[in-house]
Amino acid sequence: MTAPTSRAHANRRRIMDIALAELLRHPDATMDQIARAAGVVRRTVYGHFPSREALITALTDAAVDDVTTAFADHTADPSEPADVALARATLAAWECADRYRLLVSLAQCSVTDAGIRARLEPVRRRATTILERGLEAGLFHSPLTPGALAHVHEHMLFGLMQAVNDGDLNAEAAGHAAAETVLAASGVPGERATEAVRVAEETRGAGVLSGATTATTG
Repeated sequence: MTAPTSRAHANRRRIMDIALAELLRHPDATMDQIARAAGVVRRTVYGHFPSREALITALTDAAVDDVTTAFADHTADPSEPADVALARATLAAWECADRYRLLVSLAQCSVTDAGIRARLEPVRRRATTILERGLEAGLFHSPLTPGALAHVHEHMLFGLMQAVNDGDLNAEAAGHAAAETVLAASGVPGERATEAVRVAEETRGAGVLSGATTATTG
């Protein structure tokens, strides 16, 4: 990457970071306000993003990339019990998505539902793999196909993000609640779901999977 290209990329990334912070504080922030916050003239912002909608779309793409990476990083071990794997991936994805949750309503105005679904296809694909594994192992129980269940989970998580935005769900407890809710929707009994989320929370940061089998047996 040449120096001018690298500098342009860095400037674009900086504008996006500042725009995200501004939009999370003030969802109605204009391109002028974002330019002032970034310490640049409006023409510079428009040089990277031809419209406010284009800027929000770029932020949405970055958010989806982050969520996809977080989900993938926490579903890498195929030997891990599927309920713990799904809980771990949900916790990681929620932690990442929570930084962007106030962007959801803005994104829905700028990006079509079909566009958002298309962007989340890699996450659904990985979720479907976990669900297939869990259904085959008898850990999950559902009349739905794994792919259909992955769609249900996706819409549930969007609903929970909106519930936090609306003040109907405590933000600090939302990640844990989201993981348990996803497991419950997969047919995991309450106590088992609670234990799977506990194990996922304890081992997620350290990457330690010992004890996961114990938590999901019996």
